[in-house]
Amino acid sequence: MAKILFVHNNFPGRFEFLLPSLKAASHQCVAIAQGGRQVEGIPLLLWKSNRSSTPGILDLAVRAEADLIRGRAAADCAIQLKESGFEPDLIIGHPAWGEVTLMKEIFPDARQILVGEFYYKAKGGDVGFDPEFQDGGAVDAFRVHAKNAVMAMSYAEADHIICPTPFQASAFPPALRDRALIIHEGIDTDRIYRRACAKLKLGDTGELDGSTPIVTFINRVFEPMRGFHIMMRALPELLRAVPNATVLMIGSEKTAGYGAAAPEGGTWRSHMMKEVGDRLDPQRVLFTGPVPHETMLTALSLSWAHVYYTYPFVLSWSALEAMACECVFVGSDTPPVRDVIEHGVNGLLVDFFDVGALSKTLIDACLHPARFTELRTAARQTVLQHYDQKRICLPAWLKVIDELLPAARY
Repeated sequence: MAKILFVHNNFPGRFEFLLPSLKAASHQCVAIAQGGRQVEGIPLLLWKSNRSSTPGILDLAVRAEADLIRGRAAADCAIQLKESGFEPDLIIGHPAWGEVTLMKEIFPDARQILVGEFYYKAKGGDVGFDPEFQDGGAVDAFRVHAKNAVMAMSYAEADHIICPTPFQASAFPPALRDRALIIHEGIDTDRIYRRACAKLKLGDTGELDGSTPIVTFINRVFEPMRGFHIMMRALPELLRAVPNATVLMIGSEKTAGYGAAAPEGGTWRSHMMKEVGDRLDPQRVLFTGPVPHETMLTALSLSWAHVYYTYPFVLSWSALEAMACECVFVGSDTPPVRDVIEHGVNGLLVDFFDVGALSKTLIDACLHPARFTELRTAARQTVLQHYDQKRICLPAWLKVIDELLPAARY
């Protein structure tokens, strides 16, 4: 039996799928976090800090100071654990918010596995990709570089950095890339699949049963980083060419997500509606807001074509879920999507900025669905072969843990 410490800003977060196997192997697990929820059998220590970032500090240092404040507060929880007699054999952490930074100082003998979600860079990543909304030049480059400062301290101490996709691994500098392993958390394909005879009722609209074309688009927050502006511009031509098509826009309209906030304190939806709103039928373009996961899976089960666009950034779980639900996957021809989609084999890739090409692709999928049957089947097969959580991803994660804890068996 080993002692394992989880460190995640919002526990259990992306580590939840590991916990049943670790508990079944009688490992003693403890977690440190800022928030989240209690998992049965795993003590959770929540850190607190009595200070915030220093007013007037150098702009480039704001993120680093905030990360170190979180790291110092999490360290207090770790010291409390050590004083109680808990010395972890292994630390599994997510370093993006700073909590992992000082753990090696408190537990010098513990091995470490850290998630490599994204190492920021000013070229070839999310910054500098879309000239329409980013013009910060050198200032943006400096800011992005500074975001890595405290994360890099944590990664320097890691035994392994586990990255979900090849693109995410490629973002790391060579000195860290040698420690990177590519293992996705995966998705539960026993639960995520295309529901037969699915039906969906949203608000005051009629029931949708998939007998007429349905196009889906899912963002955690509607924003340019996930192609929201391109999707909105593609809709008028789609609606004109396919008069019976319905578009489901699933996601939050908060003012900011992963990327820049919308202009003038508004939302990206309101910003884009000023441009194309007079050409959109609100009875056919349905903004659902955030929905329960089961509702989202029902929508994907009805979808004739699913649009997933992203800057060169982290691949969303919803992309793999859409593939598992056998959607006609229409994705941006950007590195994260190319990691999972081969054009014409298991999905369709479109130049991110070519609005007309997106409209045409969606029109074809709606007017000629039979042409894409093999594509849809291949999309799910890709997920089953490479991203099945129980059969592929979980065993790969446990193998890494087993190598660091030779006595562990699952």
